[in-house]
Amino acid sequence: MLKSLYESDFYAWTQKQAQLLRSAQLDDLDLLHLAEELEDMGRSEKRELASRLEVLLMHLLKWQWQPNLRSRSWQLTIKEQRLRLVKHLAENLSLKALLSDYLESSYQLAMLSAERETGLDSYPGGCPYTLEQVLNPDFLPEP
Repeated sequence: MLKSLYESDFYAWTQKQAQLLRSAQLDDLDLLHLAEELEDMGRSEKRELASRLEVLLMHLLKWQWQPNLRSRSWQLTIKEQRLRLVKHLAENLSLKALLSDYLESSYQLAMLSAERETGLDSYPGGCPYTLEQVLNPDFLPEP
């Protein structure tokens, strides 16, 4: 019954699994799907990290390569993404080890987004910022 509940009403399935865990009815748990969902939750946290990093890098690029279009909105987006990134890392300490690995891949996506938004194609092929600069609340790149 739980497998069909998983497929037909995911929310009800989650509530049932939580109830079974709380009441220590471990033999009744849908272990296969429960393990899959826990893994998906972990992947979601990694995607969130990469996404925040990508948005931050894109705005740093726009800030640096379009100084005549700088706005308070861009500056606030940079500040917001840094704060959200730091908060996300504080809530998921083990992700900090992945941050340097994600810098380059997130940069590649940020560069494509910046090219699409600005029409410019002169961004460096590799990330021009160090991880320390990216996370530094006072860092804003200059042209």
